[in-house]
Amino acid sequence: MRNLFSLLLVVIAGLSFTGCGYNSMVTKDEAVKSAWSQVENVYQRRADLIPNLVETVKGYATHEQETFTRVVEARAQATATKIDPTNLTPEAIKQFQDAQGGLSSALSRLMVVVEQYPDLKANQNFLDLQAQLEGTENRIAVERQKFNETTQNYNAYIRRFPQLITAAIFGFRKKAYFEAAPGASAAPQVKF
Repeated sequence: MRNLFSLLLVVIAGLSFTGCGYNSMVTKDEAVKSAWSQVENVYQRRADLIPNLVETVKGYATHEQETFTRVVEARAQATATKIDPTNLTPEAIKQFQDAQGGLSSALSRLMVVVEQYPDLKANQNFLDLQAQLEGTENRIAVERQKFNETTQNYNAYIRRFPQLITAAIFGFRKKAYFEAAPGASAAPQVKF
C-alpha cells in the first residue's frame, strides 16, 4: 500500500511539473544561454579582426602610437569581460556593454586616423578588413536582437501562471536584456 501511494505521488508530481512547464523552462533557459554564446561569438570575431586592422593602419600611420595603444587596450578590456550565462543580470550585461562600447569608441578614433591617409583607404587589405568589420557589426546587431527575443520569450514564460510557481520553486529568475547605450539614438557618423 505504501509503495502504491509513493508511486502515485511520484506520478502526480511528474505530471504537475510537466504541466507547470519545468521542462519548457529548462529548454528556454538553455536557449537564452545559447543566444548569449552567439552574442559573445560575434563580439569575439570583431576582437579577432582588430589586430590585423591595427597592423594594416600602422604601416601607413607610424606616428599614431597613442591611438594604436588605446585600441589594443580597449580590445584587451573587451575580451577580458566575460559573463556567466547563468547569471545574466542587468549589471553584468551593462559591464559587458561598457567594455564593448570602449572598444567601439577606440575603433572610431582609429577610423579618424585612417581619414588622414588616402593611400591607406585605397589599400586592398584595409578595404577587405573594413568590409569584414562592417559585416561583423551587422552580425552583432542581429545576434543581440535574437538574444533579446529569446530572453523575452523566457521571461514571459516564467511569469505566467502556473509556471511562475514552478519558476519560484526551482529558482528560475528573470534574465536581463541588452539595452541601447545612452545617446545611442543618434546615428554615429563613420567615414572610410
